[in-house]
Amino acid sequence: MDGYLVTDDSTGEILCSSCGLVLVEKVAVSGPDQVYTSEEYFEKSRTGSKTTLALNDMGLSTIIGKTNKDASGNSLTGGMKQTFDRLRMWDNRSKSGNTEARLRSAFTLLNTVRTKLGLSDSVIEEAAYLYRKAKNKKIRGRNIDCMTLASLYLSCRKSSTPRTIPDIASAGNVNIKDLSRHVRLLIEDLDLKIESYDSSYFVNRIASMISAIERSKRDALLILAKLRENRYAEGKNPIALAAAALYISCIINGERHTQQQIAKAAGISTVTLRMRSESISKNFDIKNLMSR
Repeated sequence: MDGYLVTDDSTGEILCSSCGLVLVEKVAVSGPDQVYTSEEYFEKSRTGSKTTLALNDMGLSTIIGKTNKDASGNSLTGGMKQTFDRLRMWDNRSKSGNTEARLRSAFTLLNTVRTKLGLSDSVIEEAAYLYRKAKNKKIRGRNIDCMTLASLYLSCRKSSTPRTIPDIASAGNVNIKDLSRHVRLLIEDLDLKIESYDSSYFVNRIASMISAIERSKRDALLILAKLRENRYAEGKNPIALAAAALYISCIINGERHTQQQIAKAAGISTVTLRMRSESISKNFDIKNLMSR
């Protein structure tokens, strides 16, 4: 070999300078930086986890470790061990109160539903804020699970995240009527001003569930835009309106999707879908409505 050996510090490879042949892969490179395992990193890290309202202690709790050693790694004396045993006991007792237990239960449910519905951090943070705000008002006689999920639904509404009450009730395993009642109570008690959903948010979701073609999706969105221009959409159920627009669009484009299929995908009854579709057809000329 005519060339000399070169060590690539970024990849840890040893290669020939002449032909570029890699002789050794991923060699541990010695240097000033120390590499920790994940466990060692968290033990040595001083930053801790991020603060968030979606934790019962907001991520600011202090945990007394189980190892009876000081900062230098030396074992504690007998007296200090007893002192730390008492501190651990009182630390655990302070976290087992009714308030802490309720918060822990609420935010555990919140994170469970978050995983099921694929919600963002900002939605969960806002939901936790609304729940804490309602809790500080000391609203009595309310179900913890329903209050938590009602806060989540209102957070979705505020961020225009298309999740319905049946979606959240199903994910949280609560009754739809109970959840709806808690939503109304929360809006009243917290004096919230919540805008209704835009119907177009639900078109892609319904269309994906029935495997509608792209043209039908576009035409449904066009119908909804025209209905908004004519102020027809005001005060109407946005999901029913989206389902009706998609149903009409599918008929125009020759797609064979029944009312029952579309109603099931939208989470509404066939009667609601039929009445809304007939109302749109009666009040508007569909061909003129579809004109671009």
